[in-house]
Amino acid sequence: MTVTQRQIERGTEWLSEGGLRPTRQRVALAALLVGDGHHRHVTAESLFADVRDSGEKVSLATVYNTLRAFCEVGLLHEITVDGTKSYFDTNTHDHPHFFWEDSGTLQDAPSEELEISRLPEVPEGAELASVDVVIRLRRT
Repeated sequence: MTVTQRQIERGTEWLSEGGLRPTRQRVALAALLVGDGHHRHVTAESLFADVRDSGEKVSLATVYNTLRAFCEVGLLHEITVDGTKSYFDTNTHDHPHFFWEDSGTLQDAPSEELEISRLPEVPEGAELASVDVVIRLRRT
């Protein structure tokens, strides 16, 4: 997988939106995440495989740390499935997801079709941070 100059430029611009310094590793990962202009759902392992295929030398630990840094500045949203598997989404707007149990893949679900009419009252001393909706699917 060859990364183009345009993908590198998009990745560098994306990093600047989060106020992150464009190190070699960050630019390489950002180019793969947002360089084609499409939203992606990745795991650390899948991104590590992609970056390795691109010829870049980045450790799996660096991928994990960089994904966490991207989340901390709001460039990515982390979605946890089953409390054990984390997916990272480049679309940071509130929206639901379909999780395909057989393939372990995550995809956006149409938010205009989701209706949440009421949430439980938030306990005193707390504020609602977000509501994550993951709809689990199995192929028939």
